[in-house]
Amino acid sequence: MNIRIALAQINSTVGDLAGNQEKIADYIQQARDHKADIVAFPELAISGYPPEDLLYKGHFVKDNLRVLKSLIKETDGLTAIVGFVAADQNKNLYNAAAVIHRGRLIDVVYKQDLPNYGVFDEKRYFKPSKAFHLYSLGQNFFSVNICEDIWKDDGLAVLQAKAGSQLLINISSSPYHHGKVKLREGMLRRRAKQTKAFIAYANLIGGQDELVFDGGSLILNPKGEILFRARQFSEDLLLADLEIPPSRKIKAAPKSKVIALKNAEIREDKTAIKRHFYPPLEAPAEIYQALVLGTRDYVLKNGFQKVVVGLSGGIDSSLVAVVACDAIGKDNVVGVSLPSQYSSQETRSDAKSLADNLGIQFISVPIEGIFNTYLFALRQEFAGRGFDVTEENLQARIRGNILMALSNKFGWLVLTTGNKSEIAVGYCTLYGDMSGGFAVIKDVPKTKVYELARYRNQKGSKPLIPESVLNRPPTAELRENQKDEDSLPPYETLDPILKSYIENHSSFKKMLKKYRGKEEGVLKKVISLVDKSEYKRRQAPPGVKITSRAFGKDWRLPITNKYKEF
Repeated sequence: MNIRIALAQINSTVGDLAGNQEKIADYIQQARDHKADIVAFPELAISGYPPEDLLYKGHFVKDNLRVLKSLIKETDGLTAIVGFVAADQNKNLYNAAAVIHRGRLIDVVYKQDLPNYGVFDEKRYFKPSKAFHLYSLGQNFFSVNICEDIWKDDGLAVLQAKAGSQLLINISSSPYHHGKVKLREGMLRRRAKQTKAFIAYANLIGGQDELVFDGGSLILNPKGEILFRARQFSEDLLLADLEIPPSRKIKAAPKSKVIALKNAEIREDKTAIKRHFYPPLEAPAEIYQALVLGTRDYVLKNGFQKVVVGLSGGIDSSLVAVVACDAIGKDNVVGVSLPSQYSSQETRSDAKSLADNLGIQFISVPIEGIFNTYLFALRQEFAGRGFDVTEENLQARIRGNILMALSNKFGWLVLTTGNKSEIAVGYCTLYGDMSGGFAVIKDVPKTKVYELARYRNQKGSKPLIPESVLNRPPTAELRENQKDEDSLPPYETLDPILKSYIENHSSFKKMLKKYRGKEEGVLKKVISLVDKSEYKRRQAPPGVKITSRAFGKDWRLPITNKYKEF
């Protein structure tokens, strides 16, 4: 039998119940226009994902249920599967999917496996359920499960297939990190082969605080072959015609039953549709698109129109400015040069050249006079003490103050420019370069910053970031002839150590064995810098997560922490 399924890969906004309702209704209509038999939406599409402590507000849950009730009326002519927050009479909450058929709520599916690791803390809010149902649509049977329910080798999806489901529809809000696409697709291939069922995987797209959802919804056949694939990092309606053979024998299973979708005649008047298949992006294009989407949604969903970036003439601020222009348009990005007496003519010139290349508004506010005023005011207290990190940080804080003043005066959101390598080891200044509302490259290691900058330069009709920026040794320019390597190991050495320690939880002993040839003192220094900088990171703005473990929801180390491995 030919079943036409539509996967509505939408960008929901947490808490925007009215906006999400309008979007879901629009995609239901699009699916109907394309004569789809089933349309599936992502996990918690009505509330947005993750709703977090909004779930403690009873009125929020009730409003989400009212939206569901309104959407039920929109489903005439097809079957819709919509993620929402369900509640029972005891006020227990469930991560749920509504199965709606031709204007009637037929069933509610509850998520069974609640993830409680990394960025997930669903056991804080939801209860699980063990019951599951099969739905007959014409001569075929399908089941619905939610995100984590399909990841386990012995999970709900396997039970549903054993009971006779030929089509497993999984609605997900699976957050992105580099490498996740390969991991996710590998799992779905294995599950399709294991269950011998078609799998329709509908994933969310969009940015939510530090998380980015990449979409890439999929449909696989029982051989584990990917038949259809949606775009990444943009909304999409994936349409597919599935030739599913006559149903298998339905096997009785505990806590399960078959629900017949009445008057569920499969529409046979469909015209052929073009195969919907978009190959996955390669790195660094994938990472760059994640940064653009995460930045765009954070800025616009939080009600900002313009952003301001401090342009130092260095690689980090250059990449942030380019990402910002790609995210919200050059007319909405302001670059500010804040040179001091330690800023070289080359970096000042590169900051202006970058702004010209991007076509953004450019402001120059020299800080030498302000800096000297600070030093004069502190001359008695600092008497007899030499120039050190105190004076360096004063410059950074002056710059942060000016950027925040522009933000207050004009309503611009300040984008900070620190990368993961710097933030990891505390090579950043509280209330200085850490001041701002969103940290675009907070989870991007320094070596990856260069890779992304070169990628973007090659992508356009002309390079945007001056070549001198890419070739100049990294420097904060807070004292004469300063270089990052005066304080840190070379980034080519530092970044692999940070990846092992932060993302892989490697011990000092394990790293010492792995990085043979590197001095023991370098490893100890890096680990110590990471450990003692937690108080700084806790005060940093959110930023786009692109690695398997970012400084944010999936990094929850105590600030007060006396544990030392060596």
